[in-house]
Amino acid sequence: MRGILVSSTVTCAAALTLPFLATSSGATPSGASSGATSSTGAPNSAPGSTQSLPLIRLGGSDRARTNGPAEQGVPQREVKPFSLIGIVWDDAAAELRGRAQVRTRAVGSRDWSGWQDVQTHDDDRPDLDSREARNGRLRGSTAPLWVGASDAIQLRVHPDAATERTPEGRALPAGMRLELVDPGAAPARHSRRIPVVPPGTDEERASSAANAPLAPLGATEIPAVGRNAARSDIAATGTGRVKMPSDEPEGDTDNDDSSDWGDNDDEGDLSGPRVSVDPDDGYDQGDTSDSDQGAAPDGRFTASRPRIVTRAGWGADESLRERAFAYTKTVKAAFVHHTASGNNYSCSESASVIRGIYRYHVVSSGWRDIGYNFLVDKCGTVYEGRAGGVAKPVMGAHTLGFNTNSMGIAVLGTFASSSPPNAAVNALSSLSAWKLGLFGVNPRGTATLVSGGGNLFKKGTSVKLKAISGHRDGYATECPGDRLYSRLGTTRSAAARLQGR
Repeated sequence: MRGILVSSTVTCAAALTLPFLATSSGATPSGASSGATSSTGAPNSAPGSTQSLPLIRLGGSDRARTNGPAEQGVPQREVKPFSLIGIVWDDAAAELRGRAQVRTRAVGSRDWSGWQDVQTHDDDRPDLDSREARNGRLRGSTAPLWVGASDAIQLRVHPDAATERTPEGRALPAGMRLELVDPGAAPARHSRRIPVVPPGTDEERASSAANAPLAPLGATEIPAVGRNAARSDIAATGTGRVKMPSDEPEGDTDNDDSSDWGDNDDEGDLSGPRVSVDPDDGYDQGDTSDSDQGAAPDGRFTASRPRIVTRAGWGADESLRERAFAYTKTVKAAFVHHTASGNNYSCSESASVIRGIYRYHVVSSGWRDIGYNFLVDKCGTVYEGRAGGVAKPVMGAHTLGFNTNSMGIAVLGTFASSSPPNAAVNALSSLSAWKLGLFGVNPRGTATLVSGGGNLFKKGTSVKLKAISGHRDGYATECPGDRLYSRLGTTRSAAARLQGR
C-alpha cells in the first residue's frame, strides 16, 4: 500500500441524482454469494452487501478528452447505505497511477464530507505463483477506505500526467468499478466469560474448530492466558510433535518453503476439525545458520497469549470465503501493516471495519479470504483474520512475495503522518511474542525467506529479514506508514522481553 498520490486540480463533475444500483461485483469464490447481498452466519446480525458502480468519463469536451488524460469517476448520486469504499479493475497486474478522491454524505445528514484521498496502491495481496493468484478471480484494487455510514457518494480519478496511454487509448486500468461495502450489523454480545455463538453451518463449525483446544466451539473470543498455560498452545500449531532441545538439527534442514498441507504453493484443505499432518515432520526451523533465528519451540520462550476476538466474534460471514484452509510449513517472521483505511473509526466500530475489509478482499478483489492473519485496532484489541486457526501457520495474502512461512498483522488505520496509539503498539508486541514463540522465533532475530516474486526481490531469492519486519522491508511500499514503522524496534524489544529473552 504505497499511498503515493499526485497533486492535481480536478474539476468537479456536475451533480446528478440517479436511482439506486446494487449489483454483484463479478465472480465470487466457491461458496461465496453471487448476489449483492449475503446474510452473515452469526445469529442476531444483519446481512452485509456490496454495490458495484462502473466508473465513467467525467467533464470536459471530446476534444479535451482526446488531447489530455481522461478523468473518470462516479457523479454525485444517492445509493443504498454503505460504510467502506474501494476501487477495483479487471487486470490484477495493472496499476492505477493517478489520484483518486471521494466524498460522501452521512446517513441522515444533508452535508457532504470534504474530499478524501483513496490510497491507489494496495500491495497487500496473494503471491503471484500461489493458487489464490492463479484462480482467475483476482482483480486490481486500491486500499479500502472507511467512511462511516453513508448514503451518497461522488468519486473522481485523475491519471498521472506522465502516465502513458495503452494502445486502446486508456491512461487508467480497464473496467474500473467503485465498490460500496455495507459490513452489516455486528453479532450480539453475551455476558459469559467465553461467549459462544453456536455455529450453524459447516463453514462456521470448521472455522471455529480450527481454534481447538484454545477455545470451545463457537467461542467469540480466545481468552488471554499466562506463559505457563500458553506453553500448551504449541500443540495447537498442528505441525506435528514438539521438538525438544535434543532434537535440534545441526544445520539447515529446510530445503524449500513448500507447504506440509497439500501441494507446495499453499493448498491444505482443513474444512473440518481434523488436521492432516505428518507426525514425524515436527517444526521447520527455517535457516538455522542464522545464529539469532531462535531455539526449537520447547516452551522456554513461549509468551503469554493475548485475548483474541475470533471470526465468530467480529461476525465473519463464513459463506463468502473459500472452504479450504491454506497453510505453510511454519512461521519464521511477522510482517506489520497498516490497513490504510483511515483513522476515522471508533473502537466500537472495529468489528464493522474488519467485516468491510473482509468483504472487500473476497467479493470485490477476488481473494479466498481476508488477507491478514491478525488485525489490531486502536484500542489494542486483537482480532483473528484469515481462517484456519490462530496458532497454526495459516497462509495469508499480506506481503506480495513473502506470504510463505510468515504471518501478517495489520493495525487498523493509516500511519503515514499519524502516530499509532500505544495500546495498538503494545498489542502488536504481545501478539508477536506469543505467535513467534510457538515456533521458536526470537523477535529480535532474523529469518531467511525465499521470495515468491515482487518489486524488491526476484522470485527464488533468499532474503534475510528481521523476524518482525514492516511490509516495506519485503516490498517497495510506504506500508505500514512512517510513524508505525518507526515503532518496530520497540516492538521487537518488548516482544523478546515478553518471551523471557
